[in-house]
Amino acid sequence: MSNRIQDVFKNKKAFIPFITCGDPDLNTTMEIVLAMEEAGADLIELGIPFSDPTAEGPVIQEANIRALSGGVTTDKIFEMVVKLREKTQIPMVFMTYANVVYSYGSDKFLKKAKEIGMDGIILPDVPFEEKSEFSAICKENDLSFISLIAPTSEDRIEMIAKEAEGFVYCVSSLGVTGMRSVITTDIGAMVELVKKAKDIPCAVGFGISTPEQAAEMSKKSDGVIIGSAIVKLIAEHGKDSVPYVSDFVRSIREAIDPA
Repeated sequence: MSNRIQDVFKNKKAFIPFITCGDPDLNTTMEIVLAMEEAGADLIELGIPFSDPTAEGPVIQEANIRALSGGVTTDKIFEMVVKLREKTQIPMVFMTYANVVYSYGSDKFLKKAKEIGMDGIILPDVPFEEKSEFSAICKENDLSFISLIAPTSEDRIEMIAKEAEGFVYCVSSLGVTGMRSVITTDIGAMVELVKKAKDIPCAVGFGISTPEQAAEMSKKSDGVIIGSAIVKLIAEHGKDSVPYVSDFVRSIREAIDPA
């Protein structure tokens, strides 16, 4: 499965959009996934909503609340993925929190994720030192456990990179997710440290919200991740958001592709 993720980064810069499943509803989520693929997305992060998403800023927190209020459950998201897999083979990873996996039953959750055709998982609240509880089960099920590195990781970057799978999620800004007018982190140096430790793709996320920022970050990495800017469009347009998200994804694709 990790090969399918790594194929995303071959011969081009990857664009990885994030959406919260069930905001505004699961049917719209499905439509958005398919529209994003058509508009040029390479890999999609599906957020499983959680009541206390500590890494998220207000935009994604509010999307979590809307989705949970609408009755979304992990099992309903699994069912949605099964339907999606009848229409697309685009690589997809879940992004959620340890408690969501743990309360479902880690073995059961990760086995099910593999069965329905997911490629990996990102758990932003699991520190490197505690990842083995989940990463070992991921390995058994041929799922990539995606590691994050932050500007504060510094001397831990090499250690994290050596065990990384799929791709490394480079966090561009301190704090929670959200749109930022300026990204000041030296992403190039961060990526260089990862590559010295392991030949693995690096995608940059947290704070990227415009085609210009995406173009700039893609020059220093293997791909860009955008969540809050897309989730904000969905919040504004609800069930009518598909064309707006599609246009935005297309604008990012054009920005990061060489002329």
